[in-house]
Amino acid sequence: MSHPANAAARRDVSHLGDFTTTSRMVVIAGLAVPVGAVSAVVAWALLRLIGLITNAVFYQRLDTRLVAPGAVHHNPLVVLVAPIAGGLVIGLMARYGSEKIRGHGMPEAIEAILLGGSKVQPRVAVLKPVSAAIAIGTGGPFGAEGPIIMTGGAVGSLFAQFLRLTADERKTLLVAGAAGGMAATFNSPFAAVLLAVELLLFEWRPRSYVPVATAVCVAAIVRRPLLGTAALFPAVGTLHLTYAAYGLCVVSGIASGLLALVATVLVYAAEDVFRRLPVHWMWWPAIGGLVIGLGGLVVPQALGVGYNIIAGELAGSIGLGLVVGILVVKTLIWSLSLGSGTSGGVLAPMFMIGGALGTLEAHVFPTVGPGFWALVGLAGVLGGVMRSPFTGVVFAIELTTRLDALLPLLIGASTAYAVSVLVLKRSVLTEKIARRGFHLSREYDVDPLEILFIGEVMETDLLTFEAHVCAAEALEAVSDTDPATLRARRQMLYPVVDDAGHLLSVVTRTQLETAVHDGRGGEPILDLGTGQPVVTHPDQTLRTVATEMARHGVDRMPVVDRHDPDRLVGIISLTMLLAGRLRDLQEARDSERILRLRMVRPGRAARESG
Repeated sequence: MSHPANAAARRDVSHLGDFTTTSRMVVIAGLAVPVGAVSAVVAWALLRLIGLITNAVFYQRLDTRLVAPGAVHHNPLVVLVAPIAGGLVIGLMARYGSEKIRGHGMPEAIEAILLGGSKVQPRVAVLKPVSAAIAIGTGGPFGAEGPIIMTGGAVGSLFAQFLRLTADERKTLLVAGAAGGMAATFNSPFAAVLLAVELLLFEWRPRSYVPVATAVCVAAIVRRPLLGTAALFPAVGTLHLTYAAYGLCVVSGIASGLLALVATVLVYAAEDVFRRLPVHWMWWPAIGGLVIGLGGLVVPQALGVGYNIIAGELAGSIGLGLVVGILVVKTLIWSLSLGSGTSGGVLAPMFMIGGALGTLEAHVFPTVGPGFWALVGLAGVLGGVMRSPFTGVVFAIELTTRLDALLPLLIGASTAYAVSVLVLKRSVLTEKIARRGFHLSREYDVDPLEILFIGEVMETDLLTFEAHVCAAEALEAVSDTDPATLRARRQMLYPVVDDAGHLLSVVTRTQLETAVHDGRGGEPILDLGTGQPVVTHPDQTLRTVATEMARHGVDRMPVVDRHDPDRLVGIISLTMLLAGRLRDLQEARDSERILRLRMVRPGRAARESG
């Protein structure tokens, strides 16, 4: 019996590579350039529209600067009524425009990718940013990033729909637009690419990564003259990290994970409550606006995007009373109003809520540096709510340029992520999709079918027929009840060979039975079978043959030598592909101890030597 290592050494794998990439990737990357540029302009326009509405509603002035409510004392009637009016307009837009504008954008983008062939309606590209600007500008406690993801994705999708592209290529351009808008909004190109990989692409391949990275880089460059190059919340001061601080980052991560749990549960508990209301869903955003208005009367700073509050948290300049108010009120009004189906994003609220949690922790934990614990809380809540720890860490660094906090951020975000995935089955992003009856998995690993070869699992003990054998004789042979021929009866696909053993055709048991039933049992099986069967090679991966089976609609294929295509070496069936899955299952399920420690006492060693 040959050793597996020797068999592998003899196998020719020169036709395989690390990635399955073609020059088409370059074409899609070229198309991603204008998508990235336009998504940056769209992000700038949306931020300006939010500023215009906010200034008009709360400050009664004509200005497009991005401001937040609460900087001055507002008329209580405005604080209460503005969110209700905004919710009413959004409900009307959703009812008579497009229902796709409801929600915070990311689940809708994921649904379009997974279920809609990455096709976004043109009206969504217009209505989504306008509805988000109205929601945020009238006091909604949301961020602009979710709508920008949906709008930028719509830009990429619409551009792709005008071209002759595959669904995967449309997906790539959709995500390119979404990530480009993210990068332009927060000046965070690295985090935008990570967000695309962790949340939207559902793959890690050059064919999608390169175009998305291209669009993000272009968007970040176009952002410079529009929104500047400075970090959104530049760090101040230096950090003085101790071993105790690293340990407390774990505690902060646990608290962030629990807060992420509370926020997620509140969102969908609110959605359940709204579903039970005896009114049309068109009115739900207005009811959610009432919740926002009541919260705004208590803590006006909780309204709007709140970039000024986030900056204060990260600078360590926010008082304890406001921190508690933000932590409680912002969490409540954000989750309850988002459950109403209004339009708004999740990132900026998570920044503020996570920063508030960290600022509260700073009153208990030792001082490390200005805003340090707020930054750890921000990354932790983001990692817990979105189940994207890498994105949370990199976002926190790019927003503040606080690279010296990398290790604490990794500890906090990873701990929050661990708590979140252990306690909750789904995130705030995927629960909505699950409630519509669909399932998606965010676990990615190497497909076991990619690392096993056909030659490792194929059947080599075959029943073959010579070309002159008639159908009746062949059927009698495969119908033999002798236990020794059981494997042949299960073979189902029978190669037809010439005198030298070269493959001429294949015939199935069904073809034999049909021929005999129709009175053609005397016909040679060469005339019954498939003259040019679909074949594969022993040095191909199981994933390759699975793809070929799906493409040609067969569940068995003859295996021939790559260098001598007429020489039959085996048969591969769909059942044999399960060998790869079985190996993967065994590696995950079966435990074993490989190494053992043997303790030898001095007295015992002396006795054994004697």
